[in-house]
Amino acid sequence: MRLMFVADGRSPTTLSWLRQWTRIGYETHLVSTYPCDPMPGLSSFHIIPVAFSGMTGQVGLSTTRKQSSGLVKRVRTTLRLLRYVLGPLSLPVYRRRFRSLVSEVDPDIVHALRIPFEGMLAAVMPSGIPLVVSIWGNDLTLHANGSTLMKTLTRRTLRRCDGLIADTQRDIHLGCEWGFTTNKPTLIVPGAGGIRLDVIDAVSGSEPLLEDLPDGPIVVNPRGQRPGSLRQDIFFQSIPLVLEKFPQTMFVCPLLNGDVESENWVDKLRIRPNTKLWPPLSQAQLWSLYKKSTLFVSPSIHDGTPNSLLEAMACGCFPVVGDIESMKEWITTEDNGLLVDASSPRSLANGIITALASPAMRSSAKKKNVQIIAERAGYQHCMAMTEAFYRKVLDSSGFSENNSK
Repeated sequence: MRLMFVADGRSPTTLSWLRQWTRIGYETHLVSTYPCDPMPGLSSFHIIPVAFSGMTGQVGLSTTRKQSSGLVKRVRTTLRLLRYVLGPLSLPVYRRRFRSLVSEVDPDIVHALRIPFEGMLAAVMPSGIPLVVSIWGNDLTLHANGSTLMKTLTRRTLRRCDGLIADTQRDIHLGCEWGFTTNKPTLIVPGAGGIRLDVIDAVSGSEPLLEDLPDGPIVVNPRGQRPGSLRQDIFFQSIPLVLEKFPQTMFVCPLLNGDVESENWVDKLRIRPNTKLWPPLSQAQLWSLYKKSTLFVSPSIHDGTPNSLLEAMACGCFPVVGDIESMKEWITTEDNGLLVDASSPRSLANGIITALASPAMRSSAKKKNVQIIAERAGYQHCMAMTEAFYRKVLDSSGFSENNSK
């Protein structure tokens, strides 16, 4: 099978998808929407920097801890809104080049790994080639409503695509509301294509953590700043409430080292002795941290199924997450995790306190979650389903593999 992916070539999620098809010998091509180095094993590699992604790393927030978190929030919000307006306007510049690449590669299937802006770019290719689109957690619940053009191009993408992949049933339903034809093939698998349980077991503990962590409960929040998706402000405000009951608890937050807003909250709330804002960890370090931690916390208000949640569940870390529809597809509260109001510091704190005070519930959940991930999210199982899904898309589109045009 000849596959062309349109995706962010820097992303671990993208690399996870590509690794499977190059491993089994499929002709695999990547059109990266961000500048990056090509992954070994690709049949071809191209960069089309839509939505001004070529400026990544050159333009950023030059801030200090003295700047207010309110200013940082406003700047982040402004940049996101500008991208909703200007990003769609950049697409016509690259359409001819993309069509030329598609004609040159002549793929059996083109797979865009999210709607903005990869699916929006891929939707302009000739109708004779099947298009598969993956929905990420906020594609429809947040980004699609970002501007009039975002709405229009989201609908156009979903009307054009021949197969839809999501990590929650909710997003399949939303995709149909936004224009996807209900009788076309759909598939639900984790966003990164699945969880590699064998690799987690093999490499966990192979790299030391950044520092030794003290004995006592450890709460890990590894998701960084995701404006519009996570309420990290609520997370930090919940910490003093937790410490009233469990004063030895340590809160570890990879990705938030040097983040102005996070640093300000830690200082304002005087929780620095119990809070560690770490830089990004390697995958092996992150899995080791999950295995060492008591709880995984994600204060989600908009989300799909985070890979970090599934990995934490696979490592036996008890989840406390926002009470939103996508999380309910994985978590039954007070059974294998807890669902809380992520807009309320008291609700989040109560969830953390309840979990810390319930070792029997955590022990039972650990066994259940490892089984859930093995049965529903194992990488090889999900990739086998994806391969069958690709063939179904080809069949339902009236094409056959290799020179179907």
